[in-house]
Amino acid sequence: MIILITGASHTGKTLLAQRMLEAYKYPYVCIDHVKMGLIRSGNTQLTPEDDDALTEYLWPIISEMMKTAIENHQNLIVEGCYVPPDWRKDFNDTYLSSIRFICLAMTDAYIDAHFEEIMAHASDIEARLFDSDYTPETLKAENQAYIKAFAQNGEQVTLIDGDYEECINNLLVTNIFSND
Repeated sequence: MIILITGASHTGKTLLAQRMLEAYKYPYVCIDHVKMGLIRSGNTQLTPEDDDALTEYLWPIISEMMKTAIENHQNLIVEGCYVPPDWRKDFNDTYLSSIRFICLAMTDAYIDAHFEEIMAHASDIEARLFDSDYTPETLKAENQAYIKAFAQNGEQVTLIDGDYEECINNLLVTNIFSND
C-alpha cells in the first residue's frame, strides 16, 4: 500500500508521515529530500523556490517510484507538497486501488486562531530554515489554493479546523485501511 500525503505548507504532512512510520512501520519518502538531493547534486538547475517547475520535474519520478513499490508489493509513505492536483491521471485502476490519498489544509479560521502555534511547531520534525516570510495571509492563501485545486479535481481535502491532534490521530486510524 502507498500512502500519499500532500497539502499546504505547515499543515503537518511530515508529522503525519512520521507518526504513520512509527505506527505501521512503513518507510517513507519525503519529496523535499528528493528535491534537495537533485538540487544539491547539480542534477537540476531548479531552486527550492521554483514550486510549479519542481512539481513538473519531481512528480514523474515520484509517481514511478510509487508504481515500483506497488509492483513489488511494498508499503510506502510518500509525503510532500509537489503532488499535482490531477495526480490520479498517472495511475491506472490497479495502481489506484493500492494508493491511499491524504490532502491536508487549514481553514482561514483555524489559521487566524492558531497562527503563532502553527509557526511554533514548524520545526517539530524537520529544521525549517526560512519561515520568516510567512504571515497569516500567505498561509491562508496557500491553504485556499490547495483546497480549491484538489477539490476541483474531485479529491477529498482534510480540513484542519478544530482540534489539530484529533484530526491527525483520526487520519492515523481511519484513512490508512479504508478505500477512497
